[in-house]
Amino acid sequence: MRIFEELESEVRGYVRSFPTIFDVARGALLYDEQGTRYIDFFAGAGTMNYGHNHPDITRAVIDYLERGGIVHGLDKATVAKQAFLQKLKDTILGPRNLPYKIQFTGPTGTNAVETALKLARMVKRRSNVISFTNGYHGLTLGALAVTGNYFYRDESYGARNNVAFMPYDGYFGPDVNTIDYMRRFLEDNSSGVDVPAAVIVETVQGEGGIHVASVEWLQQLEALCREFDILLIVDDIQVGNGRTGTFFSFERAGITPDMVTVSKSIGGGLPLAMLFMRPDLDQWQPGEHTGTFRGNNLAFVASEVALSYWDNEDLARAVVHKGEIMKSELDRLADKYGELSPSVRGLGMVWGLELPQPGVAGDASRAAFERGLILETAGANDDVLKFLPPLIIEEDLLREGFDIVDQALGAVLAQRHKTMGTS
Repeated sequence: MRIFEELESEVRGYVRSFPTIFDVARGALLYDEQGTRYIDFFAGAGTMNYGHNHPDITRAVIDYLERGGIVHGLDKATVAKQAFLQKLKDTILGPRNLPYKIQFTGPTGTNAVETALKLARMVKRRSNVISFTNGYHGLTLGALAVTGNYFYRDESYGARNNVAFMPYDGYFGPDVNTIDYMRRFLEDNSSGVDVPAAVIVETVQGEGGIHVASVEWLQQLEALCREFDILLIVDDIQVGNGRTGTFFSFERAGITPDMVTVSKSIGGGLPLAMLFMRPDLDQWQPGEHTGTFRGNNLAFVASEVALSYWDNEDLARAVVHKGEIMKSELDRLADKYGELSPSVRGLGMVWGLELPQPGVAGDASRAAFERGLILETAGANDDVLKFLPPLIIEEDLLREGFDIVDQALGAVLAQRHKTMGTS
């Protein structure tokens, strides 16, 4: 690991959590340079929903490169983009009656968020945006302004202007409707919260600790936005692409956002980020918002193949089935390790196990890694184990992974007993 410590910035993160040199991967498995096998419950922070090195995706990309297909094209028309857009229309947007226009932004999710915020402010001629407690939307300055975690925010960045934060669903417990709370601020001209251009929300907060908004709350949020002429932006970067059991995470609520940010798994493992928007909101002048890598032809090729998973309902049904397994396993572990005061929450194949005692989640993640499982933490205090296996993971691997979590929690608990016994 010496070369990484010598040359790579101190900002590096996951290499510290998973200190080995990875080499190859397939499906839901990773192997390091020594050939050690790891089950992946991380999936590139939600980027590898369709698995690592899917053979059909790999073959399509290789064939495209071998025939000399254009790799970099700015926003020129290409055969790869044409095929991708047609597949997206026929397989995703058309069947869902979503008449969105598509804007290709820079290559990462934060670029899509920046684009959405900029466009919303331009269209509505208002500067304020409302985000939510525990929200995470990226770390470039505009996206950082709507990200709640104090760890990422520093006054010196100058990134806190023109954003108001409201409590997410359940923030005050089950008896407080936070939409009513938000309404009161919007109705009161002296509340200090200006009517915003947009509200940006994750239907399931991933980095924030796996908080799931209820269907009723999402429907009420949409209605509130309509009432006050506010644009509703759903950030579907991490929990879209089937993670919750439907392609878009908001489908379960029957709502239609004005804008949707999409990235991570949409590129089949390659960088690709997009903004989906209502056609009437597409008010850009040509070239008014650009980027050198706005669109990635290799990702178009990969995504066209990945989107074939949505030609039928098989993947959606598999996500629901495997999600039930995940919930059952987590409930079992929460019951077995009640001494750690765990709580379980999630939806589809995105789940969290909150372990509120300081340091326990991090210790469990490290113990799992030592036993061959990649599992990260989330939440404002890194006190939630976040479960994001590839959607295509085999059931036996899924169960094997939870057996490792069981062993890791047992080891952490034993160590705590040992420490307390000798203190």
